[in-house]
Amino acid sequence: MSAAVASALLLSGSGAAALEAPDLTDRAVRVDLAELGWVWPATGFRVARGYVAPAHEYGPGHRGIDLDLLGGSEVHAPADGMVAFAGGVAGRGILTIDHGGGLVTTLEPVDSDLLPGAPVARGAHVATLALGGHASPGTLHFGVRLNGDYINPMLLLGGVPRAVLLPCCD
Repeated sequence: MSAAVASALLLSGSGAAALEAPDLTDRAVRVDLAELGWVWPATGFRVARGYVAPAHEYGPGHRGIDLDLLGGSEVHAPADGMVAFAGGVAGRGILTIDHGGGLVTTLEPVDSDLLPGAPVARGAHVATLALGGHASPGTLHFGVRLNGDYINPMLLLGGVPRAVLLPCCD
């Protein structure tokens, strides 16, 4: 991660990640990343593999999160944006969405009929889970870059949705 991105990602008092950008008067503009309104790219899932930051730019790590889709194969746009790339790379389907502000999402392996330049809305169906790549079958890899550097997608989502326990027996 570059020094600029590392210094841009801060922890606010609430523990939520924030993006800080200096303005011309040396004051800082602070935006909580979790308040950008991103949504999970799937419904009915469990986190199969979390984000693991590499020790250095070319070091090993896991530059995204893998979601084990449960009961469905639809993939949704996590935020408004524009398709930057849709197609195959190394035997797997990839969909890349540019959300502006330096944020870019990569979803794989997927099949999508969208073409580069197509606008997408937050929560819209953009692809269907496919096979291929490093992810286990039935698993969606969800990566996010900020100004070219990978960040943990959880910073934009506010954490994993809470499980709701139902009564057991009557």
